[in-house]
Amino acid sequence: MDVAEFRTGLNAWLDEHHDEIKPTYALPGTLDDHIAQMQRAKSILFDAGWMRWGWPERVGGLGGSPMLRTELGAAMAGRGLTDPGLYSLIEVLAPTLIDFAPPALAAEVVPRLLSGAELWCQGFSEPGTGSDLSSLSCRAVPDGDADTATTWVINGQKVWTSLAQYSDRCVLLTRTGPPDSRHRGITAFFVDMDTPGITVAPLEMINGDFEFAEVFFDDVVVPADRMLGELNGGWSVAMSILPYERSSCYWQRLAYLYRRLQMLVDAAPVNERSAETVGNVFLQLHALRARSRLTQYRLAAGETLGPETSIDKVLVATAEQTTYEAVRRLLVGVVETDDGVSGEMWRREYLYSRASTIYGGTVEVQRNIIAQRLLQLGATT
Repeated sequence: MDVAEFRTGLNAWLDEHHDEIKPTYALPGTLDDHIAQMQRAKSILFDAGWMRWGWPERVGGLGGSPMLRTELGAAMAGRGLTDPGLYSLIEVLAPTLIDFAPPALAAEVVPRLLSGAELWCQGFSEPGTGSDLSSLSCRAVPDGDADTATTWVINGQKVWTSLAQYSDRCVLLTRTGPPDSRHRGITAFFVDMDTPGITVAPLEMINGDFEFAEVFFDDVVVPADRMLGELNGGWSVAMSILPYERSSCYWQRLAYLYRRLQMLVDAAPVNERSAETVGNVFLQLHALRARSRLTQYRLAAGETLGPETSIDKVLVATAEQTTYEAVRRLLVGVVETDDGVSGEMWRREYLYSRASTIYGGTVEVQRNIIAQRLLQLGATT
């Protein structure tokens, strides 16, 4: 099935089944509401077959280009049926299991993620490491010789782990080499979150949600067959996530931002100031759309994505903040003082947008990557 055919069929199906799949909670809804809605929507989409397109048959998919699932995520976000940030975890984590898990494990668990039966999280960041993922210290030790061990014991801490308190499994990066081995001594594991020794402590964000959490690992025993990829090959696992995180995920976020822009246009006063402000937002979203579409086509063609995706990250972060700054500027007082349903929605989303230049790698780090690795600025001889 090509993308155009898929898009036409999907939109017709969503039109017909809108009342079945639409959120059932009172807007704007809590994080619990959004999680439950996403899992319910995934279940309906999986049973109808739409959630299976774009995934390999060996994990219960129906095959086809990964751009098919990109179109699905964008349609759901654009119609307000799922939160794009929550939904994007599918794209971040399912490909990792497909590429690096033992085939039998991937065939067992990936359909559970796609169908809404499970939710997974990503245990990467740690206190004190900032954006330097290669300096992580959460440690995994074998129960004997590393080559023949049947279990590994994990101790350490992760932070900023999205949705950890809701998750059934975790893609976890650990230190298995010497303390100074950096990216050469990291190994990834797929850990059940109900394993004894795991403690989850949710963290309140500025918008009042508890989307992030600290996760503590105290003598957590993980079977050796839950290792993803090779021993000390976890850096490759981590880097494999980048193409998916910065292609289809951004397309979903873009659809959501276009929806918010239309809501702003519908509510804002019609004057020269509004036209200029809305026009600036549209130009940024259009630039992001052009860039993101190119990235998706490259990924679908099997190209290897690298530091150039830092451009995508900068564009999506600045476009998101520009969109919500426009809301604050044109809908005067709605973010600061409106306690109604509309005000609560805009305030929570405005506050969340403040983090868009931080999460997933800060804009400052991305600009350094662009300068050093793409433009060769500041290089030493």
